[in-house]
Amino acid sequence: MGFIMGRTRQGSALWAVCILVGIFNLACGLKEIRWCVISNLELIKCNQMKEAFESAKIHPSISCVIATSALDCAKKIANKEADAMSLDAGTLYQAAKEHKLKPVIGETSDQEAGTLYYAVAVVKKSNSSITINNLKALKSCHTGYDEAAGWSAPIGYLINTGKMSVMGCNIPQAVSEFFSQSCIPGAQHINFPSSLCQLCIGDEKSENKCADNAGERYYSDSGAFRCLAKQAGDIAFVKHSTVPENTDGNNPMAWAKDLHSSDYQLLCRNGSRAEVTDWKACHLARVPARAVVVRLDTDGTAVFNALDAAQKKFGITSTGFKMFDSASYDSKDLLFQDSTKEFMLIKNQTYQAWLGSEYLQSLNGLDCYKMPNVLRWCTQSRGELLKCGDMAEAFSSKNLTPPVQCVSGDDPSVCMKMIQNKDIDAVTLDAGQIYTAGKMYGLVPAAAESYTVDNDGASYYAVAVVKRSSHNSFTIGQLRGKKSCHTGLARTAGWNIPIGTLVERGDIKFNKCNIAKAVSEFFSASCVPGANQQGYPSSLCELCIGDAKGKLRCAFSAEEQYSGYTGAFRCLAEVGDVAFVKHTTVSANTDGRNKEPWAVNLKSTDYQLLCLNGARAEVEQWKDCNLAKVPSHAVMVHPSTSITAVFGLLDKGQVFFGQGDNPNGFEMFNSSAYGGSDLLFKDSTERIISVGEKNTYEDWLGKNYLETVKSIECSGAMISSTRAWLCLFILMLHSFFL
Repeated sequence: MGFIMGRTRQGSALWAVCILVGIFNLACGLKEIRWCVISNLELIKCNQMKEAFESAKIHPSISCVIATSALDCAKKIANKEADAMSLDAGTLYQAAKEHKLKPVIGETSDQEAGTLYYAVAVVKKSNSSITINNLKALKSCHTGYDEAAGWSAPIGYLINTGKMSVMGCNIPQAVSEFFSQSCIPGAQHINFPSSLCQLCIGDEKSENKCADNAGERYYSDSGAFRCLAKQAGDIAFVKHSTVPENTDGNNPMAWAKDLHSSDYQLLCRNGSRAEVTDWKACHLARVPARAVVVRLDTDGTAVFNALDAAQKKFGITSTGFKMFDSASYDSKDLLFQDSTKEFMLIKNQTYQAWLGSEYLQSLNGLDCYKMPNVLRWCTQSRGELLKCGDMAEAFSSKNLTPPVQCVSGDDPSVCMKMIQNKDIDAVTLDAGQIYTAGKMYGLVPAAAESYTVDNDGASYYAVAVVKRSSHNSFTIGQLRGKKSCHTGLARTAGWNIPIGTLVERGDIKFNKCNIAKAVSEFFSASCVPGANQQGYPSSLCELCIGDAKGKLRCAFSAEEQYSGYTGAFRCLAEVGDVAFVKHTTVSANTDGRNKEPWAVNLKSTDYQLLCLNGARAEVEQWKDCNLAKVPSHAVMVHPSTSITAVFGLLDKGQVFFGQGDNPNGFEMFNSSAYGGSDLLFKDSTERIISVGEKNTYEDWLGKNYLETVKSIECSGAMISSTRAWLCLFILMLHSFFL
């Protein structure tokens, strides 16, 4: 029995060794590398590479497998019908995510850039009016669909910076609406707009138009530059070495032989232009170089050893076959980039490590896996619910996606919690609330309000408004004992900034972080909507009047008629001495602009601003007389929600329902039809803008705001977490004030 057991154990051990050997042979013992190619020219070069390997006795040997496109190759590699190919970074990202391939060998282009290259936007020097900020309606030339320098980097950049919006994650449609005509080889898919291939010319026989291979003469970096040089396009998106490689006699092909690099310039992210040699300072993105990809179970070292031996025999000094040269095939970049100098073994063989965080960020802007089926909007009053319903209906009438659904929330904190739990998707918040939403609930900004039509409108000024008086012209230093009107508890312009200012000045002093009590003792009476809760002094709600029936008094919603900017100003007009609002509030509600009975006879000249220097100023002098400049309101969402989809929907919506002459009925930035003001969005909003690269609450609020808030520590025993956070919100130090 023991003998049998021993034999059994021994057999099991041998069996295990056999299994391990089999796995080793599968992973490491490659007898042949089946290289995947995507054109007949690549097949010709691949077969010559195979013969070169055989002549030099390099192992594993090479064989060639043809596919219709790079992603078709990736699929063949995943299905074990092929083993390897070299991919550009944008296609590598897609191949790695969809087919679980890994990068194992990088192509080093030059000593200066190493395994990185720079995606640049090239224009003719003679087209001096073109900048990165006015590309809309131009004609564009791209290396290929889904390729890094020609698609992922520039389109991702344009989307991330808000220059291009995408509705429903239909990026090809967005590109076709942004550029008037394009050549994007590989974009000849049946459902893609025809304008994406309109500039393409195919081969010499006018076949293969817009093909994702060398059959299209405008394919790849040199092809996209050729598209620009031939004046088919106004701009070419290529890699940094493309212009010098194809000008000044470096490309002997007929179309390039008379081109001069000095006739071209680069477009920089800051709106300037630079010479083509300044690519390190003037580019759209740093992009990792092309890399050879294999399956996860393939030993990359074995592939590298074969290619390393080959490059030593058939590198740039070879007199026969050359791995990094396609000129003899009357083409460019076959199998590998012609600019490649040598191969480098990649140590950390993950696509994330190879692509790097900077390039991944632009790729994430193109990633539509987080596209919501519907966008559930959180409303905080009956008026907002009614307006949201009309917005949903209006958007639907124009086939805007994703469709909007409206959900009721009692107040901002309820909305934040619901978004955190993924019960809803979006809500518009002010800066103080954005801090709470980001810090406590993990939300991120997806779009923002702009109060001007230019690019500098994503901020506003918090001001203190008083009535003009010849006999009682008090200053900011004489507010003690006055009656105050606030937009709402923990609101930026109505609470955080003014109370923080008074604390900073030493006018308001508090113990144990009991700021609400200190404020109630400083002002004789107030209306602070939202302060109608346990633990808050009753005087903070003393001036409030509730809704038209006297109910919901001091509620943190539009039902309280003294809430928000317009409500706080109404409070001043009717009962208060000072109102803390934004800089446009007075002009929006006086001189006949507000038709409600309480406002119809008000004149802007009857009001003034309190300045920090102790003076008073006219209401239109808010740039020089304010309490602080603060970030604009933003739409906040769960981090798993596509901010591209949210901004794309709102941006398309404002085309039909935004400011200006709007024949479509619904108005996104007008709340007068719903018995309130600033519902869903502030009525003073000129347009919705992208948050661009400020896609975290910290980035949106800015360093000064955050440093100020984080520098404050509330001390004192037995204070609630809510009140502790309130202490953080309201203290705005001098570094933040203007």
